[in-house]
Amino acid sequence: MNLLIDIVHPAHVHLFRNVRQELIKGGHRVIVTVRDIPAAIRLLDHYGIEYIRFGEKKTSFIGKGFSILKYGWNILSIVKDNNITLSLSTSIEPAHVSCLTRLDAILFDDDDDEVESMYVNIAHPFGKAIFTPDPVSRKSTHAIRYPGTHELAYLHPKRFKPDQEILKECGLSPGETFFVLRFNEHKAYHDVGEQGLTIQQKKSLIEFLLPKGKVFVSEEKEVVKEFPLHQTPVEPSKMHSLLSFTTLFIGDSQTMTSEAAILGTPALKCNTYAGRLSVPNELEAKYGLCYSFLPSEFENLMSKARELLSIPDIKSQWEVKRKRFLDDKIDVTAMMLWFVENYPESIQKMKQGRDLFNSFK
Repeated sequence: MNLLIDIVHPAHVHLFRNVRQELIKGGHRVIVTVRDIPAAIRLLDHYGIEYIRFGEKKTSFIGKGFSILKYGWNILSIVKDNNITLSLSTSIEPAHVSCLTRLDAILFDDDDDEVESMYVNIAHPFGKAIFTPDPVSRKSTHAIRYPGTHELAYLHPKRFKPDQEILKECGLSPGETFFVLRFNEHKAYHDVGEQGLTIQQKKSLIEFLLPKGKVFVSEEKEVVKEFPLHQTPVEPSKMHSLLSFTTLFIGDSQTMTSEAAILGTPALKCNTYAGRLSVPNELEAKYGLCYSFLPSEFENLMSKARELLSIPDIKSQWEVKRKRFLDDKIDVTAMMLWFVENYPESIQKMKQGRDLFNSFK
């Protein structure tokens, strides 16, 4: 089978890289396309993944509209020239191209309908199937619900083992207290009107944490301008190992908050999505792995950070919570691989048989 994987965010390199490798081993041909996103490009290069690179990713609303047309045309050409019949992505363009070709577009969406109504309206109707984590609010009849998260495609214990050498690279000793902060720009199309931490709140966090341990800051900007003295000294491909050993994670990033929590690190998130997304809500309410706060609740976040840092051997407690979470979930890469290899019958089998998912644990 000829497949397309379209990348629109660095996290999606991780989401699809393992299933891509397994599919190629199985004799399938997989073409990867990517926007001109430096962090995503670096990850693809690091993992030795060949790709077709499109133009710069736009940040303005109008620019994004034109980009959809431009990227759609590029993907249409690639699909037709390479006789591609199946795509795996989180993006809009393959779904639209499926209307003009033999392509079946499989979408992976872990956000609730009401939070991302634009994407739901312009992409979901054209997806052949929409893989949706169980707790997510979804109306589409094409939804395939599964007991997992995007992050478990690459952070499931069968797919990831943290490398303790990362501590040496960062000048840390095993067991030393340190913190990772992640700050986003919130310029994606679904982030219109949303916000995270203010500059002053970021400064307050750093000032609060510095007396307690080293502080590493990761920013979405290509060059860290706000806090250069605390720039995370690791490549993006090593960030998950760093998160595994971190004492506490704080930030306004959706993805990295979930990653830290799933790795067994206490995680605090502060943005206007707090309480509105079902996947992090489940991580918080059901498993107690993370906490979410609105920017207006910053003082509550600080109080929670003080509380967590007062708990002796907190990482051991979080490992117990993490194990309970993992016992309930699946290896998402194994699920994706089975789906492709048994396509198209796999769509109905997955919709009808919940017991099937137990085979992916």
